[in-house]
Parts: sequence; structure tokens; C-alpha cells
Amino acid sequence: MKLSKLPDRTPVKLSTALTPILAARLRDYAEFYAETYGTREEVVDLVPFMLEAFLDGDADFKRASRAGGAKDPTIGTARRLANQPTEKEPGGSKSKDPSSIDREEASRRSQSSRPE
Repeated sequence: MKLSKLPDRTPVKLSTALTPILAARLRDYAEFYAETYGTREEVVDLVPFMLEAFLDGDADFKRASRAGGAKDPTIGTARRLANQPTEKEPGGSKSKDPSSIDREEASRRSQSSRPE
């Protein structure tokens, strides 16, 4: 059969606490989403897709997964990420992914704004 057995699709509930600033930014993002697409979605419905897009866009995580560093906790072996290319990415540039630069800048800003 061409199609492999479908993976477990049972939703996993995850609870977390957010800072007031992050909660406000997520509400702002939901507003921006509504303005962009004309459809209002709750933050709780957007977050899973935001997290998946974040993980899919993390070049270091993808590299680690290809090298066997990111393991599937359910089976203990390396797993392929959704939408992960099977061949080496063209170009082979060593320049940083723009999203990693943004994360580094955000990290520097948060560290410099923390009282000691």
C-alpha cells in the first residue's frame, strides 16, 4: 500500500502560564490575523499552528533532526519532521536563518532589560 498507517491524531492538551506581555502580544497577533484574513480566530486556536510554524522554521532544529539529534519520544528513534526536505538544501549557505537572528535579538533585549 502506498499510504502508510496514519499516526496517532489524538489531541494532547498542554497547559502553560504566560507573562501578561506575551498574552497581550498573542491577542494582538489574533487581531492582526483577523484583519489579514477577515476571519476571527481565538488565540488558543492559533497557538498550535504558530508553534508548528516556529518548529518548521527552526533551521538548527531541522539540522539536529536530520543528524539524529531530535528524537521521537514515543519510539526513541530519530524522526522526520513534516515538510522536511529529503535532500540537502540547495545553496549550502552558512548564513544565519533570519528567524534565528530575530530570536537572538529578542533574547539580548530581554536579558538587557532584566533587573539584576
